[in-house]
Amino acid sequence: MLKMFTTQLTGLFKRIEEKEEFSFEDGARLLAQGQSIYVVGFKEMKGVEFEALEGAEPLKGALTNVDAATSADRVLLFTRTSADQEAVELAEKLLEKEIPFVAISTSVSDGKLEELADVHINLQLTKGLLPDDFGNRYGYPSSMAALYVYYGLKFTIDEILAEYE
Repeated sequence: MLKMFTTQLTGLFKRIEEKEEFSFEDGARLLAQGQSIYVVGFKEMKGVEFEALEGAEPLKGALTNVDAATSADRVLLFTRTSADQEAVELAEKLLEKEIPFVAISTSVSDGKLEELADVHINLQLTKGLLPDDFGNRYGYPSSMAALYVYYGLKFTIDEILAEYE
């Protein structure tokens, strides 16, 4: 089972890389323009917040108290799906305050988040990766996919900022 999960996870990362290539670049450029980057994760995506702040290689200038953000700042928002009501409410507040933001979530038909975001990166994770004996699927690694996207953005931001130093 682990071998199958590894294969499926590798395929997921490849799909994200291929389908969201331009969004990575656009998102990193937008984030690099900010005075500070506020990282906000909902539910299991809180793990991305911790990685950005407390990981071995933290994101330069990363903060989490998004209520303190101004229009000079940028927000990096992570949630499971684009229909997450809490995330949509935050996105609407950010728009009111004219704070640009990048949203990372799986796009769903009733989702509003991707319409509100300046840049949206789709996690491409609509169902579990592994089949069970009853035709269902399990193994939904949303936080792993989000961390993959986070690192892709972080590496690109670091490259952009290095050009200006």
